[in-house]
Amino acid sequence: MQHIPDLTRRGLLVAAATGAAAPFLQPLTAAATGLPPVPQGAPADAARDTAYWTRVRAEFDVDGSVTNLENAYWGMLPRSVEAAYFDRLRFVNRHHVAYVRNWIEDRSYTAAMEDVRTRVAALIGCASDEVALARSGTEALQNLIVNYRTLSAGDAVIYADLDYPDMQMAMDSLVERRGVTVVRFAIPEPATRANVVDAYDRILRATPRAKLLLVTHLSNRTGLVPPVAEIAALARARGVDVILDAAQTVGQIDFTLDELDVDFAGFSLHKWVGAPLGTAGLYIKASRLQDIAPHMGNGPEDAIGSRVFPGTTNFASLLTVPDALAFQDGLGGVARKEARLKHLRRYWVERVRSAQVEILTPEDPALSGSVTSFRITGVAAESVQQILRERHGVLTVARTGIANGDAVRVTPALYNTEADLDRLVEGIRSIAAG
Repeated sequence: MQHIPDLTRRGLLVAAATGAAAPFLQPLTAAATGLPPVPQGAPADAARDTAYWTRVRAEFDVDGSVTNLENAYWGMLPRSVEAAYFDRLRFVNRHHVAYVRNWIEDRSYTAAMEDVRTRVAALIGCASDEVALARSGTEALQNLIVNYRTLSAGDAVIYADLDYPDMQMAMDSLVERRGVTVVRFAIPEPATRANVVDAYDRILRATPRAKLLLVTHLSNRTGLVPPVAEIAALARARGVDVILDAAQTVGQIDFTLDELDVDFAGFSLHKWVGAPLGTAGLYIKASRLQDIAPHMGNGPEDAIGSRVFPGTTNFASLLTVPDALAFQDGLGGVARKEARLKHLRRYWVERVRSAQVEILTPEDPALSGSVTSFRITGVAAESVQQILRERHGVLTVARTGIANGDAVRVTPALYNTEADLDRLVEGIRSIAAG
């Protein structure tokens, strides 16, 4: 079987006018991404290079009628990745079952998927046989939770108020599925490295029957990035396994799984990596594979692929993951993306913080990324969201389920500019003042 060529070779699909078979798929090159050269200097310095990021914005087909600051839902495809996706879609549609069944010489779907897995594994810092491709981070994480084998009746599982709602529901379902006790706790506000670690330490000490702990790498509710490695170490010392929700951090925060020392994780590729919708992954450390049961009786038992949905998927979306990774490389990698996103976060937060505006996300750069939530004294989060949209043309989203009350989430993306954030600042100041 032949693998897809490396990212250094150009390969957008081109259909010949004669109707001849198209060449085999190859990922984007740096030149094909349309990106300008990466600025010299440290990522933090390049993050403030307005001219460079204005050119990056041009690589996105942005709807100028609104200012979209609700980018934690999913990522917008750059123009070049969108074009590559359409090419892959046409390719799959044209060659149909013959391609997916590996019946076309030198056009192996199996080899292409192995190539995608290898690239994703390199991104998160693990072996390719420890990664299975999924349709969403939610699907991946729910599979890990409900198929976690080592629970017995009377055991306990733990999650926090800032964990994702669907993951909380999956943990709650273990009561009926396994006869366990669910223990919930709240992350303190304002959050600091010390009090977050202390909160996890206290709940672990108070729950001697605990066997499983859900930890969210970046909360979709407040943007908090807890010190995962420290929390995982506390859990491990008490014989508690951690399932890491990395849906919001792969492609946004520069990290590898070996740094965090967790054995199980689910993550998205259609959020901050910028791959098409329906792309995600599941990680199981090789030595722990047998502790996660195959999904719905899928097989074989010794293959990580049996831990995810086995049915028909969006082949074109998965085939476009290498193109999204090529675009990310063209930006200088995750560290430079992270620096830019944190610059945008600081830009608006520093301009609105006041006695009336409470910022929930910590100022410690190790505890935050692009996602930040806030409250305005005396104004409901839903009302703030509505006023920002209707009066200022700024899209945000109200987040519920936080122990100390609802908040409004703001999430700039790479295509956003300081001018976009000025509109947000004006809106927040206006609401706070009036």
